Amino acid sequence: MDKVVATAAEAVADVPDGATLAVGGFGLSGVPNVLIEALYERGVSGLGVVSNNCGAMESGLAVLLAAGRIARVTGSYIGANKEFARQYLAGELEVEMIPQGTLAERLRAGGAGIPAFYTPAGVGTQVADGGLPWRYDGSGGVALASPPKEVREFDGTEYVLEHGIRTDFALVRAAKGDRHGNLVFNKSTRNFNPLAAMAGRLTIAEVEELVEPGEIDPDAVHLPGIFVQRVLALTPEQANSKLIEKRTVSAPAAKGAEEGATEGTVRA
Repeated sequence: MDKVVATAAEAVADVPDGATLAVGGFGLSGVPNVLIEALYERGVSGLGVVSNNCGAMESGLAVLLAAGRIARVTGSYIGANKEFARQYLAGELEVEMIPQGTLAERLRAGGAGIPAFYTPAGVGTQVADGGLPWRYDGSGGVALASPPKEVREFDGTEYVLEHGIRTDFALVRAAKGDRHGNLVFNKSTRNFNPLAAMAGRLTIAEVEELVEPGEIDPDAVHLPGIFVQRVLALTPEQANSKLIEKRTVSAPAAKGAEEGATEGTVRA
């Protein structure tokens, strides 16, 4: 089955207001920016988003967030996204914060057909006991708090029950994909993209390189095409557009210091 769609607009044409989305990416790595921009252009709103973070540097999900298109975020990291923090504290946005490993497993479990699982992460905290602020009232008070979760003991250790996550749609970005939807992810883009793709009932993948079926070694496939319903081939410009969140370089040493170090080395 050829799952390739011609444009990003076509790929997201049936995403309605109020839809839930699992969105891949880790920081600025592996974020499906082209599909997110297409959603922005469509004007959809009231979205429920499940993603590790909610965009940064006015890119990724931050585009939808700044436009007021997101109603609820399920994630594990706010980070330096000041608009995310502002909307949350102002009571404009409902936010469910989850331990990062638990979020990853909830997505994977949902995609694998596992309704729930037990984990020790969060036992003895508000994650298990309830009371985490999901929504503030805009005046510093809590308008909606998380409910308590079931806790059980196994072999002397307590575990909290977490539910698998399923969403209406999933948006992911892959380094390579074929027309059948088999995907390959590059390095840290593999953190959340495969899991988000599994969790979506209808998954859309933007790929930096589109190849024909059979060109990807089966042993190299990170996510089989059974989890992907639509594939969008990016243009070279789109594929090469990759932001750096925090550029870190070493300052060049002063010329005199370099010469002194060299002379000292020779004399030694």
